[in-house]
Amino acid sequence: TYYAYRLALPEVTSPPKIDAFQHYDIPILSEIPFIGPALFSQTPFTYLAFGLVLVTSVVLYRTPLGLAVRAAGENPAAVAAQGLSVTKIRMGAVIIGSGFMAMGGAFLTMSAFDSFFFEMVNGRGWICIALVVFGSWRPGKALLGAVLFAAFDALQIRVQQTSFGSQMPYQVFLMMPYLLSILALIVMSRRAEVPAALMVPFNKGER
Repeated sequence: TYYAYRLALPEVTSPPKIDAFQHYDIPILSEIPFIGPALFSQTPFTYLAFGLVLVTSVVLYRTPLGLAVRAAGENPAAVAAQGLSVTKIRMGAVIIGSGFMAMGGAFLTMSAFDSFFFEMVNGRGWICIALVVFGSWRPGKALLGAVLFAAFDALQIRVQQTSFGSQMPYQVFLMMPYLLSILALIVMSRRAEVPAALMVPFNKGER
């Protein structure tokens, strides 16, 4: 990212500004106290993310393609026995997942902020990995974990603005959502069902 940025804008010292996406309110729902603005007064990127969670869940658990994807992580030998390519399925899943992560980065630039700057992700990518474990590899549960982390993040911003927060180092509040997410991860990971073939290379012909 840094290399491409410098190639495109070699002389720029301050990041250029863009017109960020506007928030759109869903009638009635956006007026619900507390959760209304958080869930129903968002940018198109956020609504798209909610929709992709639903689509991903349907594909994974209601289609033959989803069955093949899940089997490639649980029992790749069975997938190969059906004449399917485990390598292609896994690579396809990684490419699609990478596309989702790229959309998350685009959200930060085009919705959350109005410019691009280095370190803007601020470690959130690692939290995404933790959310996969938190959600036991299920999109819906991972979404709940993401909302929980976002709530912790919003809470630390609010606390910093209080008289109590002004008396403490700001680093304490910045680490709070990550610490709470890690604690939640520890609790949930005890019941997490890890795919049997996770990170296990598959060689056709081996059992």
